[in-house]
Amino acid sequence: MKPSIPKGTRDFSPVEMARRNYIFDTIREVYKLYGFEQIETPSIENLSTLTGKYGEEGDQLLFKILNSGDFMRKTNPEDLENRDLPRLTHQMCEKGLRYDLTVPFARYVVMHRNDITFPFKRFQIQPVWRADRPQKGRYREFYQCDGDVTGSDSLLNEVEFIQIIDEVFSRFGINVCIKINNRKILSGIAEMIGETDKITDITVVIDKIDKTGLDNVNKELVSKGISEQSVALLQPVLLLKGNNREKLSILKESLKNSVTGLKGIEETEYILGFTDKLSLKAIVEVDLTLARGLNYYTGTIFEAKALDVEMGSITGGGRYDDLTGLFGLDGISGVGISFGAERIYDILNQLNLYPADSLKTTQLLFVNFGEKEVASILPIINKVRQAGIRTELYPEAAKMKKQISYADIKKIPFVAIAGENEITENTIMLKDMTTGKQKSVHVEDLMNL
Repeated sequence: MKPSIPKGTRDFSPVEMARRNYIFDTIREVYKLYGFEQIETPSIENLSTLTGKYGEEGDQLLFKILNSGDFMRKTNPEDLENRDLPRLTHQMCEKGLRYDLTVPFARYVVMHRNDITFPFKRFQIQPVWRADRPQKGRYREFYQCDGDVTGSDSLLNEVEFIQIIDEVFSRFGINVCIKINNRKILSGIAEMIGETDKITDITVVIDKIDKTGLDNVNKELVSKGISEQSVALLQPVLLLKGNNREKLSILKESLKNSVTGLKGIEETEYILGFTDKLSLKAIVEVDLTLARGLNYYTGTIFEAKALDVEMGSITGGGRYDDLTGLFGLDGISGVGISFGAERIYDILNQLNLYPADSLKTTQLLFVNFGEKEVASILPIINKVRQAGIRTELYPEAAKMKKQISYADIKKIPFVAIAGENEITENTIMLKDMTTGKQKSVHVEDLMNL
């Protein structure tokens, strides 16, 4: 039987890993440029850490891990008979795979608060898991590249994250639109239409407008118990047009009786006041349908979308002032973003945007003529590697045709041929695999490949 892997997961070849590392290295460099430090947290967290942090929809997508040994030991026979899955899951599973990096980070801050200097700027590049239905650009196992700042209320952090998003995608050569909204504005809208207690339902549903369309969003809002009159009042907001300032000006009038809503508008205007002066390459757009359907966002929310490819969000995040409060530490505000490495990978492949040297493959292959020749060229190979040239020695003294074919298949650009005559003359016959031409060079010339 042919082996397989679970749906929504993937193997990565050496070429694919080189491309992925290009993505991770680029994001890592930009984070460091802005003073962020790297941490890691375990792949497995206690379910008590994860549940209740992502909303009901998120909780259903958590991968649970059965307890070691007799995982049925603590189950209630009555729950088994009634197939009470939530209760049985609680009895059989104490741990789960992390759903994102933000909640584990909040847990980390609370556990290590005496060792942290605030504001704490951290980035984290690790895999996460979601029991989602696999589709294009959506996987069950995927990497996130998160950056967060905790212990600072300043909106300059939001400005900086917009700069980071812009810098990363500028380096990749991907044209993006950075969408921005504020959960306080959404709360004000819920007040305006008389559905304050339905704010979570409203935000989760309108966040889907790009995927399902306006008509389906309206139907789902009604199905969530929101009156048709309230849905009608919501339409001008969902259809709001104009530039950023015009949208906020119209909204300011609509939300004039909502203190919360006006605060959200004020925060958004403050951020735009700085980003407008920065000559960003990305488009920054106020989008009131942007909701980021997670319960913990409380202020500004971000999302970046590629302009030249049909793909969902490739970066998202926002402010979550009360997240650490869920773990017993109040008063620590936070704001962060997450780059979707898998979707960025797919976009770079689709647009063929990888730099020529991004694969970091072997640059030079030495042909193996036998042990006598190898004894002479090993010191040369060592010297070439010390000069930073990625170099291989073919391990067996196989036929020349086979060794050259190996270089051709692996797309190694140069082959070094050092037989008895070359070794005697302290030269190398260098073959350019692109042109097929070869020439005799001194050993020192290899350092300049």
